[in-house]
Amino acid sequence: MTCKVAGLNLSTRKGVPKSPVDSVRLITDHGIEGDAHAGSDRQVSLLAAEAIQRMRDQAKGLDIPYGAFAENIVLDGVDLRLWSVGTRLTIGPLVLEITQIGKVCHTKCAIYYQAGDCVMPREGLFAVVRTGGPVRVDDSIEVVSLGDGTCDRTPEEAVREFAEERAKEAALLAGAEVR
Repeated sequence: MTCKVAGLNLSTRKGVPKSPVDSVRLITDHGIEGDAHAGSDRQVSLLAAEAIQRMRDQAKGLDIPYGAFAENIVLDGVDLRLWSVGTRLTIGPLVLEITQIGKVCHTKCAIYYQAGDCVMPREGLFAVVRTGGPVRVDDSIEVVSLGDGTCDRTPEEAVREFAEERAKEAALLAGAEVR
């Protein structure tokens, strides 16, 4: 399964949209050189161009540029919802491993308030850099193995937070009061 890099984005601060760039350097066990999220368990964030387009369509004309969801790499030609934790992908000799699917948004982003939704909690993926190197827009990405749902880097607190949020959502759907 192959796809391509449609966009690259980075920011030196957390909590803000990322700015587009033509290329980045990924550092093994660290993340994207110069990006605010480097060094964490969520070193690199990925989002499908198709997910961004669905948000644009849903927002009926709202300008949503690449980087608006604070994603580092935008992939074109793949449904990221089919990948699981542990999935490994290559961009040339570079290797990424998916560590987390979605995230809990403690504070809603500007797009959420404008469009009434945000795609990152459902479709954003996070990865660690297993083998670093340069990445450019239009580079090919190949899935070398689908994950089994586990990764030695999945942060325990992220798994716990995600499970708690899913339980709250299920309770709300069932009509229960949530504290």
